[in-house]
Formats: sequence, C-alpha cells, structure tokens
Amino acid sequence: MSNLAFTLIIISAVMHAIWNLLVKQSHHKTVFIWWMFLMSSTLFTLTLPFAPEQFHWPEPGTLLMVVIGAVAYVLYHLLNGRAYRDGDLSLIYPLSQTSMIYVPIWGMLLLGEKTSLLGAAGIVLVILGTFSLQMRHPSLSELTRPFSDLRSPSTRAALSAGFIYSVGSIAEKTGVTHYPPIHFTYFLILSMLLLMTANLARPKYRSLIAAELRENWKPILWSGPVVMASFLTFRYGLNLSPVGYAVPVRQVSIMVGVLVGIVWLRETCGMMRLVSASVIVAGAVLIRFG
Repeated sequence: MSNLAFTLIIISAVMHAIWNLLVKQSHHKTVFIWWMFLMSSTLFTLTLPFAPEQFHWPEPGTLLMVVIGAVAYVLYHLLNGRAYRDGDLSLIYPLSQTSMIYVPIWGMLLLGEKTSLLGAAGIVLVILGTFSLQMRHPSLSELTRPFSDLRSPSTRAALSAGFIYSVGSIAEKTGVTHYPPIHFTYFLILSMLLLMTANLARPKYRSLIAAELRENWKPILWSGPVVMASFLTFRYGLNLSPVGYAVPVRQVSIMVGVLVGIVWLRETCGMMRLVSASVIVAGAVLIRFG
C-alpha cells in the first residue's frame, strides 16, 4: 500500500468517527442526521460533474439494490441516533460497527463466497471484543454484565444498527458490481435523504427542524464536508490499494471512536474499552485477510 493510499484511508476513518461525535453531541439526533445528509448530498451534487466515470441511468436491478440499501442505512442511522441518546460514544460506536460479523455470513449464504479459517477466527475475535466491550473491568463478576446490558435500549439499538448495516452492505456490494460506485452512492444518498425527509414530515419533528439548525448550525455546516471527506478519501484510497489492505486499515475508526469518547467526552471504563476495541480491530483484520 502506498503512503498516499494509507493516508487517504486513515483520513476517512478519522472523518467517520468525527461525524459520529457530531451526532452524539447534537440535541435532536434524528433531525441532526437529516441535516447532515442534506448538507452532504448538496456537496455531492456539486462535485458529481467532476467524477471520472461517465454517467448512465441504472438498470431496474441496480435501483432495487439502491432501495434496499437506502432503507437499511436509514434504519441504521435512526438506531444509531437512538443509541447515542443515552449511551457513551466509546461503547456505542464499536457496537454499531459489528456489521463485519454478518457481512461474511451473508456473502456465503447469498453470494456464494467462502470464508477461510482465518476469517472465521476474525469473527470470533469480533464477538469476543463486542462482549468484553460492555465490561467495566476484567473480572469474573463482570462476565454476566454484557447479558444484563442487553436490557439497555442503547445497547440493543447499537447492536441492531450493526446488523441492519450488514444488510445494506450486501445490497451495496451487489449494486456496484455492474454500476459505477460513485453514481450508486449518489443515488443511495438521495434515496436516504428522501426517506429521512418523509420521516421528519411527521408532526412531532416539524418544529424541531429549525430548532436544531439554530442550536447546532456550526456542527451541521461541518457535517457535510466531514461526511463527504469520509466517503471520497476512502473511495480514492481504495482505488490506489488492494481492498484486502484498505478495509482493515479503515477499521482504525473503531479505535478513533473509543479514544474520542474517552479523551474528548471524558467517558469511563477507558482501559477496558481500549483493549476490547483492539480485539475488534484485530478481528476485522483477520476477517478481511481471510
């Protein structure tokens, strides 16, 4: 992997963790996410004419994958927003990234892919890291805490977000097989924005849209470039390196999310969450190389 590709992917990972921080610190999280996607889709529209791929309209099968992906990712963001209402960033962010457990399974069942022994070991590590992430310290008395924490709405929402994200990932992977990724992502973002707009049209959200803009207009303005930077740097970094190298490097965002929660937000259980996040990242590397 070249230095340029490595740098671009690290920037993407950091940007991904930062926009999760912005969501965590927002007031009305569902409304903030809508504003975030409105800003990023506007920027995407302005930059799309400079894309190297020639544009052509997607076929019906590709549009179906766009719809499936959009529904899955909107649910992911809604569940993530729910989890961040009460949960710590250093706990919720890694839990919501557990889609890496399910993606290889869907690949085997739906796409005929194979998972090696190394990949299976990675899945086990991710599960162990996710389990230990909910412990306050390494002790026998803490072994039952992850099971009791499943009663927490934030924990359940984060784990559900990870699962539903994996569904969107398979739809996206299928969609970009015969259609340029940048154009597929553009239709995906517009579809997500449309679904989020329909959700915010409900009476309980209408008065919150302007209120969130007044209270958090600076983070909203930042969110657009941050989301776009996360997408574009990863995409161009991926074009410069093998996917087997790029995707594991991208998982450094889990560590960044934990560090931001501990250092920036002063969240507790720092050492245990750092160790658990390291296990998850190690599992992600084994999954991708396996």
